[in-house]
Amino acid sequence: MDSQRLPILSRRRLLELSGLGMGTVALEGLLQADSRVPMDLQPRPTHHRARSKAVIQFVMNGGPSQMDLFDPKPALTKYSGKPHPDGVEIHQPNNANVLMGSPFQFRRAGQSGIEISEALPELATIADDLCVVRSMYSEHNNHPEGLNQLQTCRIFPGRPVMGAWISYALGSVNQNLPAFIVLRDPEGYPVSGKQLWSSGWLPALFQGVEFNPSGIPVRNLNPVKPLPPGVQREQLDFLARLNARHKASHPGDSELEARIQNYELAARMQLAAAEVLDLSRETAATRQLYGLDNPLTGAFGTRCLMARRLVESGVRFVQIFSGPGQPWDHHARIKTDLPKICAKTDVPVVGLIKDLQSRGLFDSTIVLWSGEFGRLPTTQNSDGRDHNRNAFSLFLAGGGFKRGLAYGETDEFGYKATVNRVGTPDLQATILHALGLDHVRLSFAHGGRQETPTDATVTGAKPVSALLS
Repeated sequence: MDSQRLPILSRRRLLELSGLGMGTVALEGLLQADSRVPMDLQPRPTHHRARSKAVIQFVMNGGPSQMDLFDPKPALTKYSGKPHPDGVEIHQPNNANVLMGSPFQFRRAGQSGIEISEALPELATIADDLCVVRSMYSEHNNHPEGLNQLQTCRIFPGRPVMGAWISYALGSVNQNLPAFIVLRDPEGYPVSGKQLWSSGWLPALFQGVEFNPSGIPVRNLNPVKPLPPGVQREQLDFLARLNARHKASHPGDSELEARIQNYELAARMQLAAAEVLDLSRETAATRQLYGLDNPLTGAFGTRCLMARRLVESGVRFVQIFSGPGQPWDHHARIKTDLPKICAKTDVPVVGLIKDLQSRGLFDSTIVLWSGEFGRLPTTQNSDGRDHNRNAFSLFLAGGGFKRGLAYGETDEFGYKATVNRVGTPDLQATILHALGLDHVRLSFAHGGRQETPTDATVTGAKPVSALLS
């Protein structure tokens, strides 16, 4: 037969004609699975009764030192200057296997008696509202891998972060704002940059959206040159008609659907974002609560107040970064430099928690304060500490977590988590559970398998019920 006269077959027709038609059966199954992927931010039902509705995540990037903030170690003080008996895992040069006691005093705070460092005096005033986990551990000593682990439960890049999974699973109460908003330091990006709020292989609709703490709330949202009244609305309506026509000719294209949804959300955000983030209407008492008028705390306090307003407006997940780079990374001068970053963040963090309480939002909002790993009990550069994946501390507050609890233990020097160990996948499984989500049932078809937030078949993640009230 003349090859020029052969009929041109579409891929779908080829599947119908081959393998007794089994190929098209498989294709239809894939298309139906794809059609079940939510491509909007409408509120969606939970798997079980939810204790909370929203999350505010403080990403204290750099690796806060657990034995200098939340995990006092008398033995470390007693044997300071002596070798660690078993040696420690070294990450960077200029390490000595010499124990270094904390230069900070710890005090029991509140009726719970949780011990908190003098470097965080404001936090000590709300000790009875905190759920402190002292037995966290990670899988890598590098910042990018550690941050990936914290955000996605695995050390390699490319997976969706927790905020994206929550947006995908629950949608948003407010259809005029994204479900997942990022408040980074305007001075620069954290290590790993936008990867830390990526939707990975989930539709792009569920990734984090950067909001600015000053000036225009969202970049590229409004035209550079103002348009006459009604012109922009006509353009958006015309674009919507073109998108709908294009969508009809490309069924099952989730990327296209996400792009259309993002355009429509951007149009709605033009008014909503500016209104929600107008802090000028806040009282003098609220400004003082967050430290807005103090040059030291004002920038971080602004991001914290924005987070409260966003959650109050129905945003599902707000991510706050404490600074560019890794401001909690103290390889040297920990005695002088750790108090500096604590002083910038302590008042605003506590102000946010108190404000959530006063507005009836505390019980429905999870506050998570965490870095990506901890520090070694030994010295680096004579007065600093190197990275430590084997132990770190964090705290949670509100959203169904127990109050006044110090959970888990590390060894006598704070080097390794030993009692009631909690991995980052366990942490994420617990947060999802508080939001009414089963971390195993929540899934997305990708690469020939059903992916889950915690990759539980590999990590063995389980919710830590002891942390929940």
